[in-house]
Amino acid sequence: MASTLTRRGASALVATLIGLWLPLAQASAAPAATSEQPVTAQADADVATATTPIVSPHDDRDYRVLTLDNGLDVLLVSDPEADKAAASLNVSVGSAQDPDDLQGLAHLLEHMLFLGTEAYPEPDAYQGYISRHGGRHNAFTASLDTNYFFDVEPEAFEGALDRFSRFFIDPLFNADRLGSERNVVHSEYQARLRDDARRENEVLDALLNPANPTVGFSVGSKETLAERPEGEPSLRERVMNFYENHYGANVMHLAVVAPMPLDQLQTLVVERFAEVPDRGLEAPVIDTPLVDRSRLPLAAEAQSLRDARRVSFLFPVPDPVLSYRHKPASYIANLIGHEGPGSLLSRLREAGWADGLSAGVTRGDGRHALLAVDVSLTPEGHEHLDRIQASLFATIEQIRQQGISEERYDEQASLSEQAFQFQQHGNALDEAMRLSMSLTHYPLEDVNRAGYRMDGLDAEEVRRWLDSLRPDNMIRLYTGPEVEGDQRSRYYDTAWQETPLADTAADPLAGLALPEPNPFIAEDLALLEAHDERPSLLIDTPEAGAWYKADAEYDTPKASWRFSLQHPGASQSPRQAVLTQLLAGWLNDSLNEKLYAARLAGQKYEAYAHSRGMTLSFTGWRDRQDRVIREVIDQLKQGEILDASVARVRYGLEKQWGNAPRNPLYHQGQRTLSEALIRPQWSPQVLLEALSDLEPQDLRDFRERFLDELHLQALVVGNLEESLARDEAEQAIAALEPSLGADAITDLQVLKAVDLPSLTPDSSRDESLLIRYLQGPDQGIATQARIAVLGKLLETPFYQQLRTEQQLGYIVSAGYSPLLHAPGISLLVQSPSTQSDELKARVSDFLDRVPERLDSLDDDTLATYRQAVHDEITQRDSGLEERTTRLWQALSYGDTDFDRRERLAAAVLEVDAASLKDSWQRLGGAAVVDVTFDPGAAPSDVMALKGDLEALPGDEEEALSPTPADTSAQAAKP
Repeated sequence: MASTLTRRGASALVATLIGLWLPLAQASAAPAATSEQPVTAQADADVATATTPIVSPHDDRDYRVLTLDNGLDVLLVSDPEADKAAASLNVSVGSAQDPDDLQGLAHLLEHMLFLGTEAYPEPDAYQGYISRHGGRHNAFTASLDTNYFFDVEPEAFEGALDRFSRFFIDPLFNADRLGSERNVVHSEYQARLRDDARRENEVLDALLNPANPTVGFSVGSKETLAERPEGEPSLRERVMNFYENHYGANVMHLAVVAPMPLDQLQTLVVERFAEVPDRGLEAPVIDTPLVDRSRLPLAAEAQSLRDARRVSFLFPVPDPVLSYRHKPASYIANLIGHEGPGSLLSRLREAGWADGLSAGVTRGDGRHALLAVDVSLTPEGHEHLDRIQASLFATIEQIRQQGISEERYDEQASLSEQAFQFQQHGNALDEAMRLSMSLTHYPLEDVNRAGYRMDGLDAEEVRRWLDSLRPDNMIRLYTGPEVEGDQRSRYYDTAWQETPLADTAADPLAGLALPEPNPFIAEDLALLEAHDERPSLLIDTPEAGAWYKADAEYDTPKASWRFSLQHPGASQSPRQAVLTQLLAGWLNDSLNEKLYAARLAGQKYEAYAHSRGMTLSFTGWRDRQDRVIREVIDQLKQGEILDASVARVRYGLEKQWGNAPRNPLYHQGQRTLSEALIRPQWSPQVLLEALSDLEPQDLRDFRERFLDELHLQALVVGNLEESLARDEAEQAIAALEPSLGADAITDLQVLKAVDLPSLTPDSSRDESLLIRYLQGPDQGIATQARIAVLGKLLETPFYQQLRTEQQLGYIVSAGYSPLLHAPGISLLVQSPSTQSDELKARVSDFLDRVPERLDSLDDDTLATYRQAVHDEITQRDSGLEERTTRLWQALSYGDTDFDRRERLAAAVLEVDAASLKDSWQRLGGAAVVDVTFDPGAAPSDVMALKGDLEALPGDEEEALSPTPADTSAQAAKP
């Protein structure tokens, strides 16, 4: 039934060091050995002619490779530390295989597979099972791939895998569901009509080779997926034919990551996937060039809906997957995209023309791709496109003349090798998706290492790539809000036009230079063994507190620091909130050049504003991290606040807040809700108005006031000794000189959602929206537990009824939705065609039936939902930074015992049916808020409406200190 190869993950280091790993093509020259034999019926099967993956030396997971008799390639990963079991199956087919007369067919097929199989005919059999057992599921269709994935509680993995496998064996393609799912696909298309990235991509398609199958409309709509004319095969028949012609075991790659022994995983997979048909398929190969070079050079401009300007320089190149072992594309892009002194971005920023730059490869089809250099422009930058272009080509010429060197390559390679040696694995679902995609596109031995391999400088290959980066081999695409254009794109209605390129070369900016050697590369990478279960108080004074947790779980010599600089006037007025944002933004901007090399060397840092002040965040190698912390604090205290830097940050905030009405509508609705129910919290419009009259001198004055009145809170988690943590914390405290006690700092308040009218966001969108928010009566743990379980009970039936059956829109969800610690349930529907009054009626009808659902809830079913919520609360941190963020948030809530989530999870397991019914009755009271929108609706004055609201009661048994949410109402950050 299956061929196997098994190996213990950590042993790969020895094999790597002595050079035993063979390329895939050579592996069959000698018999493969296994470190253990499976005990299933497949033990005597032929061994696969493939190597096992090379892994980092600290990867102690078990791996096994299977090739089933039907040709399906499988990679099993036994991870005892995983708290979920996950699977991802990648099919080597995507929108590139859409027939010309049915664009979006691959996407429609992806949707149809979720709606019933012969073994599980109910439309919600898969989704409901996953949701009940604390899991997630989804799929995506790309140009070359379609990927299906899920995770679930380990105890429910067998049932989930059974339902999942039937997608690829006996889907029903229900005729009575085809039309409704086509409507859902159309709604998905409609929901992205105002997405500037999709609009720009469609204009780019018009400049590429139309014969390349990756060029074209991939989402699908009612128009492109219309029922076929009489006499032709029906749409359902075309869907089924596409499935039979493109879905087969030979073009599938399955990855499973779970906390189970390999033998058990092998049995589960073989029993369920052996029936996947072997149709003798091969992955499609695209020979048609992506670009018609005879049309080059080309220039065009397209209209953006957001107030944002960008120019992209695009060059046809080979797909970098063909040269992943040496990475010429990454090597070149690293030098073009460098942001240190003398870099292209540095000079453009100094000229006042740009505030961001990135370089990399896009639109790969397996053989062809585009190398893109994207420049985020200021309004003035639009007037100097020719000089920006000239400066880009001057940088490329510098690389050609001076940049091809072993020393530069080896520096990049050493940083890449450091990252691989201490590779951090994400959660089980992310890992399964990554591995299934890697299995598809790389030799098996490199599924973990492909992104890190740099096997030596191939100077001639780099020169060939550089030879492609010429003015006569270029597409230049500018996007901006002022563009009118004499053409309209078909599906996203984008105004655009081709534009002439200058006949004469413009002068490049002076002072361009390639980067110097990186002084921040860590050398001490020794792993320390100390590990604490919880943080402990390291420094405790009235003005400052520092907490420390030694952490050796992730086998990486890194540390993650957070310093909260708290000021009593950080956000009590819109003006103060804006000044705090400006100060954090200026600090990041002013250090960009100086510390860009540190970021490349693995030292991440960020300053961000929040309601109580500003947090300085650092995550990186333990070695040399102190240099970065000192640089940031010194700059905050003594750095010159230049007018040009303030102007860049100001422009960024103007774009962010000015573009808020164009954001996805449901994001706007969620923000409006938080503005109404959290104090202090300011709307984008209010913040934009407060920004309008601020000058650089105002920021200079504010910095002095800010630093004169600080309370400091710090946390460090990672692979460092207590003495080093204490020393670095004491240095930061001494430098910042905090002078205030914690009681001087005002906390956020969650307000009672009582007697509020419907709220309407300030939006320019064309869809309709309803968010119904049901707020809990208090912030106690018992209340949170009950409402969290209620939210889990509503997830699947709400989605099934309002999206699948009623087809109200693509964006439909319901579930637990706390504001800080205040529990609540949100029910959300965004619709392209149904008005908010009708959405209200549909949601009310659903809610009217909830008591009936609760009355029919039996103990076994309730236990399943309780366990799912419990497991979501206690899920394992997937990395050091995620763990630090969780503990930092707990500390900001006043949870100095760091056990609140465990107490909440325990309370969830105590929830019974009677308490759920009682909680539901209390949710149906006055504390209900609707956020609604229809095109053209006037916005609510949210700031005025919240003025008289009272604070929501907390938990009498604990002191609640809410997390200092970002005053721009982005994700709440402590």
